Amino acid sequence: MLMLLDRTTKRLQSIVVAILFAFFMATTMFFSSNQAIAAEEDPQIHARMMRLATVLRCLVCQNQTIADSHAELAADLRNQIIELIHQGKTDDEIMDYMTARYGDFVLYRPPLKTTTVLLWLGPLLLVIAGGWALYRAAEDRQKNAQAVPSLTPEQKRLTDALLTQESSKS
Repeated sequence: MLMLLDRTTKRLQSIVVAILFAFFMATTMFFSSNQAIAAEEDPQIHARMMRLATVLRCLVCQNQTIADSHAELAADLRNQIIELIHQGKTDDEIMDYMTARYGDFVLYRPPLKTTTVLLWLGPLLLVIAGGWALYRAAEDRQKNAQAVPSLTPEQKRLTDALLTQESSKS
């Protein structure tokens, strides 16, 4: 009886391990398929797509080009570029299509114009504001250090009396 129970337990363990392994493999394949870079058979089309992808920003990552990103949206944009290339669009037409659809923010280096001036000047304005805040804080600290009032003669006499009283106790 004990031997039968032992065999059943081992079978259940092996079944559970097999199910977990199958689940792990299925989820791994599912999640890794979202990050696959679009494969193009024609090396010239692939090279052209990668050239265009290096000047377009990943809208999910925002600090990577769609050529460098593994986000699902970046893979979709790369596939969209390949589709536009197959439709016979020029590089300028593809860039116009992308900016019309996603705005100037999709460009890794957006043009300097009224709608993108904050993108270009924002970091400079932040550095200037931070420098001004540091200057004001240092100035206020210096004013506060100079503004410490001196002791009145009565306070000085009382302090000296307390200090001499403390030193005589020691």
